[in-house]
Amino acid sequence: MRIYILALDGVFDIGLSSLIDVISTANELGSQFESSEGAGPQLDMRLVSVRKKVCTSQGLTVPSVLATDLPTPDVVLIPALGAKMPVSLAAALEAKEVKDAGIVLKKWAAAGAMIGAACTGTFVLAETGLLDGQQATTSWWLSALFRQRYPAVELDESRMLVNSSCFTTAGAALAHLDLALGVVRSTSPSLAALCARYLLIEPRSSQAVFVIPDHVAHNDAVVERFERWARGHLAEGFSMTDATKAIGASERTLGRRIQAVLGKSALEYFQDLRVERAVHLLQTSTESVDQIAALVGYSDGTTLRSLLRRKLGKGVRELREKP
Repeated sequence: MRIYILALDGVFDIGLSSLIDVISTANELGSQFESSEGAGPQLDMRLVSVRKKVCTSQGLTVPSVLATDLPTPDVVLIPALGAKMPVSLAAALEAKEVKDAGIVLKKWAAAGAMIGAACTGTFVLAETGLLDGQQATTSWWLSALFRQRYPAVELDESRMLVNSSCFTTAGAALAHLDLALGVVRSTSPSLAALCARYLLIEPRSSQAVFVIPDHVAHNDAVVERFERWARGHLAEGFSMTDATKAIGASERTLGRRIQAVLGKSALEYFQDLRVERAVHLLQTSTESVDQIAALVGYSDGTTLRSLLRRKLGKGVRELREKP
């Protein structure tokens, strides 16, 4: 299998090294590996670029070859850019290098290559338009920005890895490991499992526990005003009428803007804020579950326990454990 890792200038160091290390480890193990699937596959990995000189975000030189000089790969992997916040990421995506990379990616996709991207690398892939109409995930804190830029993509930021058609997208930084393991798994599930054990990579199917609303980046003034109102009224409960009066927007406008930016209803977002506040209090105070439930607008601790289990997959005891 021919695998290209497409590195753009300012590539995120951990993302790039994660992809390289997983595939290199798989090759090392594969040379001595035999199972019911046969001998382990050899993965022909190359670092490629669309510029003669590429450096990581920490200033290390990437020894790459020009993508235009190479045959069509079987798989292309796009690691994250070092720009992690909306303003810097938006600026990075305007670079001509990103547009040139898009031309190459579309050419390879048309020739049948599978393309994967992780973290902010998903933005590079989405810029090409190849993800339009496809399901995808991205870094959870940039989900609102992703929806604003690429409304034609079906985004599910709660998932760590999403396969759709000929594309695979992965979530936040360490999801690079999952992306690389997915490539190994496509050739040998047993080798992928062995590689994960050697590197102590635990399965992570969801980003849901990390999706904390106050860090989700967006620039929608209506949503910001609603969030400020909601945080001040968690204990009182949700009222769409009160919210719209306070922020000066109609129910239709508020609902539409929150759905477009965050991919959920106003009530669902209000509940997310309740969960965020409850988790914070569980981890930083000695209040009882019933007391915390009252502070976030629930009549009893049982309701809160059920909500936390449904939203985060964890109980109160797990959430209160110190890391």
